[in-house]
Amino acid sequence: MRIATWNVNSITARLPRLLAWLESSGTDVLCIQETKTTEQQFPSDELRDLGYESAVHATGRWNGVALVSRVGLDDVVKGLPGGPEYEGVQEPRAISATCGPVRVMSVYVPNGREPGHAHYAYKLQWFDALKAAVASDAGAARPFAVLGDFNVAPTDDDVWDREFFEGQTHVTPAERAALEALRQAGLSDVVPRPLKYDHPFTYWDYRQLGFPKNRGMRIDLVYGNEAFAKAVKDSYVDREERKGKGASDHAPVVVDLDI
Repeated sequence: MRIATWNVNSITARLPRLLAWLESSGTDVLCIQETKTTEQQFPSDELRDLGYESAVHATGRWNGVALVSRVGLDDVVKGLPGGPEYEGVQEPRAISATCGPVRVMSVYVPNGREPGHAHYAYKLQWFDALKAAVASDAGAARPFAVLGDFNVAPTDDDVWDREFFEGQTHVTPAERAALEALRQAGLSDVVPRPLKYDHPFTYWDYRQLGFPKNRGMRIDLVYGNEAFAKAVKDSYVDREERKGKGASDHAPVVVDLDI
């Protein structure tokens, strides 16, 4: 079984590449972030033509998450139970479902903007709610994973230059402590480092030749419970999908399960 996560940075802009990638990669379940569309505008018909069901939680121009599956899509939960609001709104940043033998959650963790900003405090609150929301699934016998754009680099080795990020989000002790708390809930990072190259980054800024210079970060993660982690037989970051015209600024992260 092949499960992947991909921040597409607008599913409308990325649709031709997304459809081609699904066909070529043989992915069974894809967790999508940053759809930047409404549920009504989501390309469910095009995905159905490829054999995928869709579950979408999106409200418009910003944020938005989705799950697409060709192995079943049941017990869908939209939103983060108990999640905080930002400026009076609970943003569409989480969706979960059962896909065949596996329970998955697609998440788009708030960026945080900068330490001290209200959005940074919101980010930490969101992590607290995420930990509480996954507790029962994390301890269950059924394979379960949270996949998505966590907007945190777990270690200094997961950014191209630690000094460059000094004083910025994604690398602060509080954010990394939030990731550690999630692990303590019964989850682990199932994509090992290093993979087939020294720095398996998943995101590269469009600006200042970020991708050609490999100035990236590893912020797209797969956190699975014990049953999920034991089933993992391979994983990789599809850097090729970050290349060329019309690419997202994130690459897909793929996990193969012996299940």
